[in-house]
Amino acid sequence: GTLFSDRLTGNIRYSIPEEMAVGSFVGNIGKDLGLQPERLVTGRARLFSPGGSEYVALDREEEQLVVRERIDREQLCGEAPVCSFSFEIILESPIELYRVTVEILDINDNSPVFPRSELKMEISESAVPGARFSLESARDLDVGVNSLQGYSLHPTDHFALKVHSRPGGSKSVEMILQTPLDREKQEQLNLMLTAVDGGNPKRTGTVKINIAVLDANDNAPVFKQSVYRASVPENAVKGTLVITVSATDADNESNGHIQYYFEHATRNINELFIINPSTGDIIVTGELDFEKSKLHEIKVQAKDQGGLTDSSDVLIEVLDVNDNAPKMTVMSFSSTLPEDSVPGTVIAMINVQDLDSGDNGRVKCSIDTALPFKIETSLTNYYSVLTDSVLDREQTSEYNITVIAVDGGSPSLSSNQTLHLKISDVNDHAPQFEQETYNAYLMENNPPSFSVFSVKANDADWGANARVSYYIEESDLNGLPLSSYISINADSGVIYAVTPFDYEQIKLIKLRVKAQDAGSPPLSSNATVSIIIQDQNDNAPQVLYPVQTAGSLVAEMVPRSAEVGYLVTKVVAVDVDSGQNAWLSYKLLKPADRPLFAVGLQNGEIRTIRQVSDKDAVKQKLTLIVEDNGQPPRSASVNVNVAVADSFPEILSEFTDFTHDRDYNDDLTFYLILSLAVVSFLFIVSIITILSVKCYRWRHERMFYKSGGNLPIIPYYPPHYKCCSLSVSQHVLHSYSSHSAVHSQKKG
Repeated sequence: GTLFSDRLTGNIRYSIPEEMAVGSFVGNIGKDLGLQPERLVTGRARLFSPGGSEYVALDREEEQLVVRERIDREQLCGEAPVCSFSFEIILESPIELYRVTVEILDINDNSPVFPRSELKMEISESAVPGARFSLESARDLDVGVNSLQGYSLHPTDHFALKVHSRPGGSKSVEMILQTPLDREKQEQLNLMLTAVDGGNPKRTGTVKINIAVLDANDNAPVFKQSVYRASVPENAVKGTLVITVSATDADNESNGHIQYYFEHATRNINELFIINPSTGDIIVTGELDFEKSKLHEIKVQAKDQGGLTDSSDVLIEVLDVNDNAPKMTVMSFSSTLPEDSVPGTVIAMINVQDLDSGDNGRVKCSIDTALPFKIETSLTNYYSVLTDSVLDREQTSEYNITVIAVDGGSPSLSSNQTLHLKISDVNDHAPQFEQETYNAYLMENNPPSFSVFSVKANDADWGANARVSYYIEESDLNGLPLSSYISINADSGVIYAVTPFDYEQIKLIKLRVKAQDAGSPPLSSNATVSIIIQDQNDNAPQVLYPVQTAGSLVAEMVPRSAEVGYLVTKVVAVDVDSGQNAWLSYKLLKPADRPLFAVGLQNGEIRTIRQVSDKDAVKQKLTLIVEDNGQPPRSASVNVNVAVADSFPEILSEFTDFTHDRDYNDDLTFYLILSLAVVSFLFIVSIITILSVKCYRWRHERMFYKSGGNLPIIPYYPPHYKCCSLSVSQHVLHSYSSHSAVHSQKKG
């Protein structure tokens, strides 16, 4: 084939003669398009013909176009002077589109053909020279030089030929009477009309003309117009009047009676129109179609009873009506698109055809502007659907994109095609916890593997990108790895206590939980969980003062002159629990019939509740119960020895039963006791001296003395504990004095 290339617009044009054998070479399409070798194979090249007919085929391996089926130009294009068909070559990865036009060249394969092989005519002998007689035109399906070129008539004794060019481009032929006819000499004439085309070699067609010479009828009908023009819309219904032709005849009676006929009408004309023989009305009898034929040429003959005729040409123009909706064909479509596709990504290519012409065939395509897509045109009648913005599957996971094609007719016709597009997921969202911080509460002494709390993170992605796993970030707690205390279920996010907790050792655990998805690469986020250990009443109160030790003497002295409310001593106790579990209350166990002392319920202070009488014993032993407020409560007991007396001798005489005789055989013990006695003696001498002076001066004033069995260590008070009203230093001083006095008396 002959190549005409326009690569800038993507168009390739070939010219081949008709009737080529199947498999004949048309063109090297790969080379002519300037494609890389093997591109037709790797791009899965294919042909697309909007009309559906495929006259050529694509040989990808050889990169050639070859004839697929026999092409008859006359069948394909009829009498059109230029015959061609077009198709597109589509390649993928990436998508490319090229238009190929193949022009079919005519060969002289058709001879001129007359409608009939024999033509009978009647001509009056009165016909004068110059009378015209229309003959049936021959038809040659070829075009150009191969079409009908001329006529010849034999013999030429009476008639000559004259060829006329018709307004539609065809040729009509007439016989012109040169010499008058004489029926008496010759009633019948036999002529041969030959049609010749311009091919090489030439082809001819013939028709026999048998002329019967009639008696005189010296006036022929005459049409008022040599050419009639009319137009009719293609949607005209059957019975529509197109035009009326009219001829006149000067003869009278039968020779002046005119009838009208279609002269040499084709089958197509007879299917679409009919003429009333009496009135000359041309009426629509078939379905007109502008897309098949835009102009119909009809030769109308007027004939009188004497056989005289006249003819006229009727040109009927078919007007286009918008009776064809646009036709859309989806040539390529990607039904799934990743959400991270860049704007401008082509998702579909669509071909649109409208068989109408002018504005009726001018099509515009559009899509919903609210969607993140746009539609653009590349080649004529081809549209591409592209992304117009960034996509987000988490907002919209699929789209129904309706492409609407509307022509320019009035009213316009339209068609639509819906593309169902799914957006595939990309891991672009990290898991998100419901809260940034969580507080969980755990009662101490919990069982191992106890479920403490549950965290939850949501991931807006899909599939593996949304599958969340949970981890605890490793850290240390009290010198041990956090994992030895706390664990988490990676799938459910449930946090477990690995071991029992003790509130008195650990009160708060802070940990960071990481939620990570299964994407590639994975995304994660963190949350802080505070596990607050709650106290249980698992510790009994501890008495810090007075100190209870075996073999020692603790005695608090109360003068007989003590007023009501006199502070004897204060019991100091603590509870290492917290809250209500550490709220302590004090009470005396089995008070006497006439109790002299009472203890403060909240502060542990032992005070007198009446005046001391002579009947009150010098020595009194009080047992106190210290109880916390837990459920169930825990308690401790403490013994307090009280001496009701005004002097040390009186105290010592009454407390002799409190001493404990022991044999100290060990030398070290003996020397320790001896050393203590010496120190005590020196201290007592100093104290007696000071007391003597004080007693002399404040004999009638209140005196406060406190004694203890051993020299106590200063007790530990919790930070929040309020100190008792009697200072620690007073306790130490009084305890040491009493202790020394007792030992001195015993040694004496």
